[in-house]
Amino acid sequence: MNQRPPPRMPPGLDPRSAAVLREIVEQYVATGEPVGSRTLSRRLPVALSPATIRNVMSDLTEAGLLFAPHTSAGRLPTERGLRLFVDGLLQTGSLPEEEQEAIGRALEARGRSLEDTLAETSTVLAGLAGAAGLVLAPKSDGAVRHIEFVPLGTGRALVILVAADGQVENRVIEIPPGLPPSALTQAGNYLNARLSGRSLSELRRVVDADMAEDRTQLDALTSKVVEAGLATWTGEGRGGALIVRGQARLLSDVTGMESLAAIQTLFERLERQETMLRLLELAEASDGVRIFIGAESGLFGGTGVSMVVAPARNGADRIVGAIGVIGPTRINYGRIIPVVDYTARVIGRLLG
Repeated sequence: MNQRPPPRMPPGLDPRSAAVLREIVEQYVATGEPVGSRTLSRRLPVALSPATIRNVMSDLTEAGLLFAPHTSAGRLPTERGLRLFVDGLLQTGSLPEEEQEAIGRALEARGRSLEDTLAETSTVLAGLAGAAGLVLAPKSDGAVRHIEFVPLGTGRALVILVAADGQVENRVIEIPPGLPPSALTQAGNYLNARLSGRSLSELRRVVDADMAEDRTQLDALTSKVVEAGLATWTGEGRGGALIVRGQARLLSDVTGMESLAAIQTLFERLERQETMLRLLELAEASDGVRIFIGAESGLFGGTGVSMVVAPARNGADRIVGAIGVIGPTRINYGRIIPVVDYTARVIGRLLG
């Protein structure tokens, strides 16, 4: 029989119920299979007969914390049961020193671009957590050296932005159809003449003031290009880079066409801008790691997945991104929480 500390008591649960719920959740995380009374009687840290355990399981089922997936006597935790476990019964420790060192080595490699560092972070998270790792970082709002607009075809243009540190970022924007290339050139010249080491949010205020006072020589079409380019890049727009690695780990844990379609929908939502903004909002609302089970985040509906997310804060305690893991509801919360927490702190230092 396993020797471990007795479970903490969430409100409304007596010690026997807490022990049974904790063991069922841990077995579910480990195997994904329903847990029966005989299995519990062998594994519980307290001596309870199978009959007593069945009564406790029945009470937990009536309370909405467990459910029977089919006619067998085994039980699985509901999302409500998982939430109670995470909030009141889960025990997490600090990340082992060797894993801290491995994360540091992987992410602090010299001479690598920011995009490559973020991609590596997502890959490291996926490997350590055994689920899909995601990294969200806002676009830099530091000093800008050069802006250029390149036509891509009807109604679209590429914005090329060169930061003062040489970092290059690209973004496609929508422009009025039929806009002549000369207007794109004029917009770039106008903005570059006003950069003077400003950030894009600072540049936006200068341009807004110019246009409000009608002191520019820009025509209406060029003005729209200027506005579109700045809206894409300014910190006010909260645009960012979202990188997800390890989708195959999540898909391999899914059975049935209905579940597969739900997971595919999840990844489609992750690619949308509003999902990135919501992820940052979720991270900003917390000082540490937050756990969202099932539909709790409001992002993924009833897809049967959980998300563990933490804010990445720089030395000034400002949010510079979000780090997280997405997996099935049976992800190993005790393992993933310290991984996400430590990785978020490392990325906070790097992006700070």
